[in-house]
Amino acid sequence: MAKRPASKNADMRLTQKDRVGGGKKTTKKPAAKSARANPPKPKMTARKSRAQKKPQNFTFWWLFKKLFYWGVVLGVWATIAVSGIVIYYGMQLPSSDTWAVPDRPANIRIVAADGRLISNRGKMGGEAVAIYELPHYVPNAVLAIEDRRFYDHFGIDPIGIARAFVNNVVSGRITGGGSTITQQLAKNLFLTPDQNYGRKIQEVLLAVWLEQNYSKTELLELYLNRVYFGAGTYGIEAATQRYFGKSARNLSLGEAAILAGVLKAPSRLAPNSNPEGAAERARLVLNAMAEEGFISAKEAQAAAIDPNKRIRTRITGTEYYVADWVEALMDSYLGVVEEDVIVRTTIDWELQKEAEFLIKEIIRENGEEREFSQGALVAMLPDGAVQAVVGGTDYTKSQYNRAITAKRQTGSAFKPFVYLTALENGYTPNTMVDDSPFTYKGWAPENASGNFKGRMELRDALARSSNLVAAKLTIELGPQNVANTAYRLGISSNIKPLPSIALGTSEISLLELTAAYAPFSNGGQGIIAHVISSIETPDGRVLYSHIPSGPGQVVTPDAVGKMNDMLSRAIEVGTGRKAAFGNWPLGGKTGTSQNYRDAVFVGYSARLIAGVWLGNDDGSPTKRVGGGSFPVEVWREFMKKAHSDWGVAQLPGGDGRFDQAPAAPISQQAQGEPQRRSIGDLISNLFGR
Repeated sequence: MAKRPASKNADMRLTQKDRVGGGKKTTKKPAAKSARANPPKPKMTARKSRAQKKPQNFTFWWLFKKLFYWGVVLGVWATIAVSGIVIYYGMQLPSSDTWAVPDRPANIRIVAADGRLISNRGKMGGEAVAIYELPHYVPNAVLAIEDRRFYDHFGIDPIGIARAFVNNVVSGRITGGGSTITQQLAKNLFLTPDQNYGRKIQEVLLAVWLEQNYSKTELLELYLNRVYFGAGTYGIEAATQRYFGKSARNLSLGEAAILAGVLKAPSRLAPNSNPEGAAERARLVLNAMAEEGFISAKEAQAAAIDPNKRIRTRITGTEYYVADWVEALMDSYLGVVEEDVIVRTTIDWELQKEAEFLIKEIIRENGEEREFSQGALVAMLPDGAVQAVVGGTDYTKSQYNRAITAKRQTGSAFKPFVYLTALENGYTPNTMVDDSPFTYKGWAPENASGNFKGRMELRDALARSSNLVAAKLTIELGPQNVANTAYRLGISSNIKPLPSIALGTSEISLLELTAAYAPFSNGGQGIIAHVISSIETPDGRVLYSHIPSGPGQVVTPDAVGKMNDMLSRAIEVGTGRKAAFGNWPLGGKTGTSQNYRDAVFVGYSARLIAGVWLGNDDGSPTKRVGGGSFPVEVWREFMKKAHSDWGVAQLPGGDGRFDQAPAAPISQQAQGEPQRRSIGDLISNLFGR
């Protein structure tokens, strides 16, 4: 049998395992379905995969990691935001290389002739003191209540700022800034007092700069000498002088606590206006000092102010009127004051306080009943050195200086200028004049009493303050000539050349009027009233020293003697007779303006001249207070005090009497030529009598 040809494929041989039922049994797999009938499933996406994951449990660590993550994110963004804000407000400041602590404004220390402090003037109101000059508890009191971590921080206190921020948010307004002493100093030196977050950021930047450029001791000293303590005072020295009348070098522990407590709210806690609040705050300061270990609890308790006792603060006295006057003069003496200076005045401290007491006392005892509320006094030596100035009864209520600034009608106190003009034109104290009524161009003056005496000596006419004689003399001599006499003796106020000036209708300051009487005291020398004797720097460099000056001889010795004869008569028997004291030869003249609005007396010895005014600021009439009443009483008591250590001295010209001229000539200016007439001509031709 023939063989079959071989297949192209490899020979297929079946083994036992290949045969049906041969070998091990196998499980037949089901035939795969066609791809079209059962296509392959697509792979799952990542989103569906995550969605089908089982939810994780919220464990503590999971929460911590989440908070940490988002905290870091927020912190980064907050840092960026804060940095941007800081940069924004920082760019509004000048370049840091131009920053410098401004010089402290110059202080004007005004002292009396014996060196006692009258007042500190200038923007700061007091001089600077070195921190080592202060008692140790003074800066410690400030640190305890204002900045306990002062020596530990770098200019800002983050904890304090955070606390203040929370308080501001809770209250809905800016109640405080958590400022350190350095921040407060930065604000005082460079910034405005406005409270806003922009200014607070600038304050922080400046505080850090201060800390980098100054030591802690320097910063604390700057702070103590610049910070506001209320009542217009800046710096510890000014505040101490203002409130306690002493130097900060002599502060007690209790006083130091009061001043440290004021810093929280200077206007509200000032001890002169709110002693109870100041005392309560001072106790908090003392307790804080004890907590910090600066003092013991016993020391704190001992220094605390008894709540039942009022804090004793310095009373603002009338010497402040002197200080105002001196401060106003500084421009003419030095120009702009650019360094601390000491102004030594001519003021006698004891006489100043005596004058203050007398003015206040006369008003306290009689003012309400006799309807006058103010007074003034000026006293000076015969060379013009002012010894006392009282410009009013209460400086704290009114700073208006009634002795220097105010101009009032002088009444009959102006008459010595009329009588001096008459003496210089031929009259003598013995010349007979006529005290009788007259009318001149519709003007009919009268004597204060309404009566008239007829013929009398010139000295008696002045002593009895005859308006009629003074008016007749002024008309005949010429009002302009009388005004010129007043100008020559030192009156600088404008005087209208009218016949009525004889009765003191011109308004003149008490200082002018008093100075114009000085030639009667010193022998006829014109003077310029002065209150400044020298100006020097704290290290002794003299910037100004007073040199005696003036117009020279303005009244002849003969005329001085005659005037002293007549003005002495006014005190012996005239309207000023209550002025006499001891054996002192005195001269003076009373003055009362119309309707008793102003009461004046100016008098003098060979050692001192003084003027006194009483009245009302609004010019309302008093209840018949004349120059010969209360003003004379004040003058007498003041002069007695002033003369207590002096020996009796005669007035220039002695006490002689002068012969009467049978026909005393007078002069009247008429077209520039003197015209001489007898007193008889004056009476018959001018007044028809």
